[in-house]
Amino acid sequence: MRTPIFLAELGATAMGALDAETAHHLTIRMLKAGFGPKVDLETPRLAIDVAGISFPNPLGLAAGFDKNAEAPNAALDMGFGFVEMGAVTPRPQPGNPRPRVFRLRADAGVINRYGFNNDGLDVVAARLKARERRGIVGVNLGANKDSEDRTEDYVQGVIALAGLVDFFTVNISSPNTPGLRALQGKSTLEELMRRVLAARDAAAAGTPVFLKIAPDLADEDKADIADVARAMKLDALIVSNTTITRAPNLRSARAEETGGLSGKPIFAMSTALLREFYRAIGKDVPLIGVGGVSTARDAYEKILAGASLVQLYTALVYEGPGLPSRILSELPSFLNADGFTTIDEAVGAGVQ
Repeated sequence: MRTPIFLAELGATAMGALDAETAHHLTIRMLKAGFGPKVDLETPRLAIDVAGISFPNPLGLAAGFDKNAEAPNAALDMGFGFVEMGAVTPRPQPGNPRPRVFRLRADAGVINRYGFNNDGLDVVAARLKARERRGIVGVNLGANKDSEDRTEDYVQGVIALAGLVDFFTVNISSPNTPGLRALQGKSTLEELMRRVLAARDAAAAGTPVFLKIAPDLADEDKADIADVARAMKLDALIVSNTTITRAPNLRSARAEETGGLSGKPIFAMSTALLREFYRAIGKDVPLIGVGGVSTARDAYEKILAGASLVQLYTALVYEGPGLPSRILSELPSFLNADGFTTIDEAVGAGVQ
């Protein structure tokens, strides 16, 4: 099923002439109004337990699509095994000036420089309290651009949304908030996660905490993050966020826009990074693979590279809302071809 609003994202109707951000807002409005698909797909072979949560399937909606928790249940109805809304900051903020998101149609990618535009914790918490609680819904936490203590922003996010979400993601890897990626340094990261985990233990004991990292990491940074993740027993690493690099073979006219690049152009680099982290930490810390997934083959390659769960977002712009059900319908055939019964058996099987 493809609703008219998603055709706007695809450019298949007159609404395709709208800028990408306007089309995105209209998509959310239509989902809230009940115009999205409602998939009833039984996938017991695809179920997997990660971080103490039983996921009905490994395919999740990445953060950035539903920044303000306006339509998490509608997103679940599309077939996703879990939804990550946000990023959310303690105080509302408008983000960077428009235009700030650009479709790279020729490359099946997107560049955004949103800058954590969102309604703030109070509004998001109210929406989560009001929603019918079902499915697995987590939150991506960010820091305000002008915050004097960014670590405290993440702590406040945990406290404000305790009991309302199934997992917290600490996002220190967005390229669109100046200085945010500096939190990935070892000593800073240790202090950040120590405070976040303490807040979690006090306010939401047992709720998993994930860490989302950038793809643009030096080898030393990768080693430091792996050490911190293992030593502090993080529940999962999300590999990875958008990239600030640009491959020379990009064909789209807007390819040099400032911001984070997502979609098909980052599949290879994000999957290579996933393999590196799997080699470093194995299954000690579960990995969530994100970046460029648009087919069942892509999702399976992430799993073989070490991902227990997989997320997507940008591909919806080009493939429409039927994409999750297509991926989930086709994924078992890849398991069959390699002789695997479950997803868990395939995790990391392609890493030498």
